[in-house]
Amino acid sequence: MRRWVSIYLLCLIISGLGAIPVDAQRNLVAFSKAPILIESGGKAHKFTVELALSQRQQLQGLMLRRQMAPDAGMLFVYRREEPNAMWMKNTFLPLDMLFIGRDGVVKKIVERTVPLSEETITSGGPVVAVLELNAGTASRLGLKPGDKVIAAALGTGD
Repeated sequence: MRRWVSIYLLCLIISGLGAIPVDAQRNLVAFSKAPILIESGGKAHKFTVELALSQRQQLQGLMLRRQMAPDAGMLFVYRREEPNAMWMKNTFLPLDMLFIGRDGVVKKIVERTVPLSEETITSGGPVVAVLELNAGTASRLGLKPGDKVIAAALGTGD
């Protein structure tokens, strides 16, 4: 019986913390903030992003958020450059996802992700970071693969 309880609890954790009340989930992890720039088409676009550096922060991400400032976002930085996959489970905000290489260059952009979807969104190749912005930002600013992200957390800025 004890083994089944352990398995049940593990399944709850893996399933995205679904058994924890929403108010408790909002307070699970804190994020530090940092400025970043995206150089695109001869312009520099400034954002203030939350940094998802630890595995706990990355698991929580922007889940349960109902709004985000137009110049805000979240930057997920990983230890190794490798193919990456994201999803929108428990994420109410539609997002644009920029997949970024070690050199800060945007490798792929996925625009207007579907809120609450469990569909896998893949990087299409090795990346070291993912930048999530409000849906429509990439199109509005003309962002494209090949643009450069300047961020201290990536080692591409101060």
